[in-house]
Amino acid sequence: MVRSERMRIEDLQYFMKVVEVGNMTQAAKDLFIAQPSLSKAMANLESEMGVTLFQRTAKGTILTVQGEEFLQYARQVLEQIDLMNHRYKEGSQANRIFSVSGQHYAFVVDAFVKLLKEMDADQYEATLKEERTFEVLDDVANFISEVGVIYRSNYNQKVLEGAFQEKQLTFTPLFKTAPHVFIDKGHPLAKQATISLDDLTAYPRLSYEQGTHNSFYYWEEILADIPVPKRIIVSDRATLFNLLIGLDGYTISSGIINDDLNSPDILAIPLESDEVIELGYLTANRHQLSSIAKRYLGLLEESIQQYAK
Repeated sequence: MVRSERMRIEDLQYFMKVVEVGNMTQAAKDLFIAQPSLSKAMANLESEMGVTLFQRTAKGTILTVQGEEFLQYARQVLEQIDLMNHRYKEGSQANRIFSVSGQHYAFVVDAFVKLLKEMDADQYEATLKEERTFEVLDDVANFISEVGVIYRSNYNQKVLEGAFQEKQLTFTPLFKTAPHVFIDKGHPLAKQATISLDDLTAYPRLSYEQGTHNSFYYWEEILADIPVPKRIIVSDRATLFNLLIGLDGYTISSGIINDDLNSPDILAIPLESDEVIELGYLTANRHQLSSIAKRYLGLLEESIQQYAK
């Protein structure tokens, strides 16, 4: 099929507006363009990309599964354009020094804080993202972040290695540990030396939401494929720790706790399991790490060793 038009940045901006308001007519008003022009732009975008982005209903437009995935890429493209405009067109003098993406780990934040304190610069621009697993991989593959921090295990290693190869990423191990159960110090199981999965049956398990890439292989919590009677899905670390305290919930992670960045009321108790958590960092094969990124990795390793159980 011959396509006569090419995707424009403007089309992505239009797409984001339609997603935001959920209605083609209202989006056209907000964009100050005619509704037929907007509809044509969206149809051209779908044709050029070879996907169906929206399902049109009597009440408005909703994203298809393809549209939800496309949204992630569109948002990344527009974010990068905003950064370029800010850096060059607007004459920003801030020095963009470093960017890291990671799963929800306090030690990633701890190393980031130490890095910026060491630099003590008058001006800089740095980025720290706590994200879904797939987004971490995407950020590093697309040079949005220099470094990504995730874990792998016996269960997910084969699938993740396939993703690393596809995206031309390298995983470098930093630390191996047994799984630990994170619970509040007032939890009924808090005084046990170890905890089994059977012990946890009565309590809600907390897991990070993974969006459209919701395969168990991409979940941040080890042993996520084991069914549980109670599960709560959250999107950020603060909410997870609040629910640990408020609902006698639990999550399974590395056992690395920083009381300065997490609640001092959270305990990490070894889980009775043969699984192993291997923490490591991702880099793009076609990118040579900056000296700042290398220093960050050194601080990251120090932070892991300092707070590991």
